[in-house]
Amino acid sequence: MGTLTWPTRLVAALAVASLVPHGAMAQGKRKAKGPILVAVDEVVVQPLNQTYPVIGRLVARRSGVVAARIGGPVAKINVDVGDRVGKGDVIASLVTDSLEWDRRLGQAEVAEAEAAVQTARARIVLLTQELKRLERLRRSAAFSQARYDDKRQEVAMANSAEAESAASLQRYRANLKLKEIALNNAAIRAPFGGVVSKRLTEVGSYLKAGDPVIALIDDKSLEIEADVPSARIAALVPGTTVTGDIDGASPVSATVRAIVPEENPLTRTRPVRFTPTFANGHANLAVNQSVTLSLPLGQGRDVVTVHKDAVINRQGKTLVFLVNGGTAEARFVDLGEAVGIRFHVLDGLEAGDKVVIRGNERLRTGQKVMTKEP
Repeated sequence: MGTLTWPTRLVAALAVASLVPHGAMAQGKRKAKGPILVAVDEVVVQPLNQTYPVIGRLVARRSGVVAARIGGPVAKINVDVGDRVGKGDVIASLVTDSLEWDRRLGQAEVAEAEAAVQTARARIVLLTQELKRLERLRRSAAFSQARYDDKRQEVAMANSAEAESAASLQRYRANLKLKEIALNNAAIRAPFGGVVSKRLTEVGSYLKAGDPVIALIDDKSLEIEADVPSARIAALVPGTTVTGDIDGASPVSATVRAIVPEENPLTRTRPVRFTPTFANGHANLAVNQSVTLSLPLGQGRDVVTVHKDAVINRQGKTLVFLVNGGTAEARFVDLGEAVGIRFHVLDGLEAGDKVVIRGNERLRTGQKVMTKEP
């Protein structure tokens, strides 16, 4: 991009002059008594980010059915549809009579196994003492090698019996732990905090392991999912920040978290997940609520822009008035798309130029002006 060459400026100035009637120019010269007060603005370089709207929806990162971990009849349901629960809250409970007595049976088995271990250890102590007495008689005439060998064998058998009793104790303790876990699982708890969306069973129903109890939605960990055209995916990378609004009212910003590598062959779109940052006041958000996102068409770039109030259209020509040394100078410009309240300048201006944005309606080239901030 560059300014117009000197011959081009001369032609432009003549063209500008031709846009103003000769009589009006003469009248302006007679009436002009001093500089005209105008407001100016600077031509600047700013980023240009082209966007396009995509309709997305709120989705929950955690939602699903809470199921029973063990079988049994339902004794109580503590929640209803719409209730909010916290992580670990008991949402329902099963009948625990048989589970409680089964746990007590397991405790008795453990106690019995512990007693068997103590008996085996006591027998080892007794046989070891007898073996030591026989060893002390080894140099006497009363020593019997056969009896000594038998006693050693009895000690070995006692050690083996003690190991067997210890293994049985471990087995009974593990069995008791499983029974305690089953009793604990009779209280069905929420695996995460959220809102109950459905009740899937009732009191008195018999549940098997894995049968559903309630449906739960975590509305505090919502994401945005949008189906983005495959041709536009290249402009989105994890970490890209975009803006949007919820139901056309509440603004929201979001960051690309993931691009799902699965394309819909009918719409040629791919799902993209965004992590939103909700402004204060976003309440009562719901899964599948509509969100409009402004996604970038491509990589952003820096462009030269001019304030829209500096642009004048006269007889199909687009021009602006520059201020140069206290004098107004008309300049034809070639403009592109709008960038907020400014226009992208394709040709005719450079960054740093001062253009008139107030009082430019009756200006002409060469007229003296005094500037002020807008």
